[in-house]
Amino acid sequence: MSSDNCAADSAQATSAWTSKRRDFLRMMGYGAGAAALGPMLAACGSSNAQSTTEALRAELVKDEAFWSSVQGMFVLNPQKTFMNIGTAGSMPTVVLDEFSSLNRAKAVDCLNGYSNLLDLRKAAAPGFGVDPDELAFSANTSSGMCHAILGIDWEPGDVVVTTNHEHGGGDTPLKIATNRYGIEVSRIPMPVGNNQTAATYVNLFDERIRALKAQGKRVRAMMWSSPTYKTGTMLPIADLMTVVKAHQLISIVDGAHLPGMMAYNYADLGMDFMSGAGHKWQCGPGSTGILVVRNKIRASNPLPLPKWYPIHTSSYSDLERTTNGTATYDIAATITSCGSVHTPMFASLVRACAMWDELGRKKVETYDLALSAYLKEKIVERWGIASLYAPKDDPKLVSALTSFNPFQNKDDVMNSQKSSQFVARMASDYPQGFQIRNSNFPVIGAAAEHYGVRLSTHLWHDATDVDLVVDAMWDLSKKMA
Repeated sequence: MSSDNCAADSAQATSAWTSKRRDFLRMMGYGAGAAALGPMLAACGSSNAQSTTEALRAELVKDEAFWSSVQGMFVLNPQKTFMNIGTAGSMPTVVLDEFSSLNRAKAVDCLNGYSNLLDLRKAAAPGFGVDPDELAFSANTSSGMCHAILGIDWEPGDVVVTTNHEHGGGDTPLKIATNRYGIEVSRIPMPVGNNQTAATYVNLFDERIRALKAQGKRVRAMMWSSPTYKTGTMLPIADLMTVVKAHQLISIVDGAHLPGMMAYNYADLGMDFMSGAGHKWQCGPGSTGILVVRNKIRASNPLPLPKWYPIHTSSYSDLERTTNGTATYDIAATITSCGSVHTPMFASLVRACAMWDELGRKKVETYDLALSAYLKEKIVERWGIASLYAPKDDPKLVSALTSFNPFQNKDDVMNSQKSSQFVARMASDYPQGFQIRNSNFPVIGAAAEHYGVRLSTHLWHDATDVDLVVDAMWDLSKKMA
């Protein structure tokens, strides 16, 4: 094909694109000049090799079904721009309709909810790479963390190594286990900013565990958030699992933001527990969560399954857990079954999961991360690289949560009142009504906690939304200087 024909075909295709798709192409090429049409134009004879990420992006740009599906999925208030999915998502119209019809059917026939929801678990499990006996439904991430942590057969003196950037959903059951069972918690101070890599976290956990063992401590488990809700840093699960296996530990992941954002295969990752939200990025109803529990031995994690007891259930098996690749019993049924559950909620969650499966979870992840990368680059343009709390350059550490210091006077980020005022004014002072949030966290070497501003980018956003929010934040930062 000649370069003239290629250009003509590209122009003809572009003329039919939605604004979202054009904005996505703009994000792909941001900062790299005109030649950054890259992946899309590679089919026109480019000799540059494409990375896996570039290939995925190129595929996504050409995917007509994806772009037609994401248009108009949601019923969001057009007077506001919702960029706090890390706190709560929005059910798509088809999920809302299903939720409504199932609630009405439940009322019409006085239906009960005595079930372990096996049919729903069978439908949802493949999208997360696990078997139905390993995917349980919980009330939310915090509920799942309680199931995971408080069901383990702790002994006095057991040590859990974790971080100082954890959510209360994990910290609270750790505190209960400390008081009830006599465990100890060792916290690693978390780095912030762009100057970190996946190896940073492997070394931090490995060195802490080795130091504790040298003191005669019995380290029993590792717990961490991927990503942290405070900064959006994606602690690298696969890399940290090498530490888990080297020290033969129990692995507990607070994955509140993973379902619906990242396209992870949890069987391949091999953690013992991953607790995620159904109502955030997965856009299911409130009071829904997804708890993945390792229930058989695989090559991804050949360690014995930890002894575990249910803490909130109306179903119990006293069978020993398997020592091979075949489950002894359905542990997810034990967790999911607790009296009469509200079946329309979980059926609607599974409908949202099916939508993501149909869209392609990897395509959703690629879109979300491209938006986040674009946002980070725009922030760096205005505020500088030092303003970022989460890294942008190591692909293993990125998520669709972006946290940074928006203030002209950098010390103002330690002023909780000023940070809260910034968030409130982003909603009130600009016609787009930007809904964002802040979060407080310790920073190594800082005189006080930082109150960074956090933004979430998801399917209902595009590059124009990012441009507008960055312009508004820059304007506000100058007004508040």
